[in-house]
Amino acid sequence: MSSNTLSISSTLPLLNSSAKIPQLGFGVYLSPASTCVNSCLKALEAGYRHIDTAQYYDNETDVGRALRESKLSREEVFITSKILSAGSDVESTYQKIVESVEKLAGKDGYVDLFLIHTPNGGAESRKLMWLALEKAKEEKIVRDIGVSNYGIQHIEEIKSIGKVWPPTVNQIELHPWCQQRDAVEYCQKKNIVVEAYCPLVRNQKADDETLLSICKKHKVGPNQVLVRWSLQKGWVPLPKSDTPSRIVNNAEIYGFELDSDDMAKLDGLDQGSKGSIVQAVSNE
Repeated sequence: MSSNTLSISSTLPLLNSSAKIPQLGFGVYLSPASTCVNSCLKALEAGYRHIDTAQYYDNETDVGRALRESKLSREEVFITSKILSAGSDVESTYQKIVESVEKLAGKDGYVDLFLIHTPNGGAESRKLMWLALEKAKEEKIVRDIGVSNYGIQHIEEIKSIGKVWPPTVNQIELHPWCQQRDAVEYCQKKNIVVEAYCPLVRNQKADDETLLSICKKHKVGPNQVLVRWSLQKGWVPLPKSDTPSRIVNNAEIYGFELDSDDMAKLDGLDQGSKGSIVQAVSNE
């Protein structure tokens, strides 16, 4: 897809699914209850149609409330959540997913995408969570299932666990300073959608000279360049903000396009796992 055809309604297909994922998502990590509702409403008003939450964020109820208050139909908004840890068996792990779905979408509702949040809990935990996600998919309370912070070997491991492979999505830390190229290349070969968390590097690189020179060229801000770079890579960036003006601004990325020179300069900032501010995946 030519990057100049990007719009706020751009979507990517999910493997073995009838669903499409909106390519621009809205993250709500560290967004406290009352703020989270308002931020989600602002994002939906600005045109975002994809909200990314997690059990660990402790704001699924607030995202659900915003969804209801927005008056948008359930089908219009793509909701993702993540399970952080397994229960003692598949059934108790599945119940954790059920609770999340009810918080987000009510008793008879569904969540579009559910991910294993991290592989860090060990092989048995990963297995229980994946089998619980497969059950949730079978029960149709979750449409599609995937992973987060997974390296290549964690994704390969799923082949020996259940029936669904590959996962539809792998959500990892991605920005010009941490490009995780091996994991990305692997996912792209397998048609696993790559989601980029921390695409704005939590504002830690707002003074970077390379970034600022590109901002100046296009008369836009650092966040806009970073989100645009991620979109042009074919990823699903999940910018997060609780500042209303920034929420809007982070989505105003369709009036300019980064050329091959801009992309190359940003690509050249990669520091590998050293550039990570949260967690680089382990591929072995």
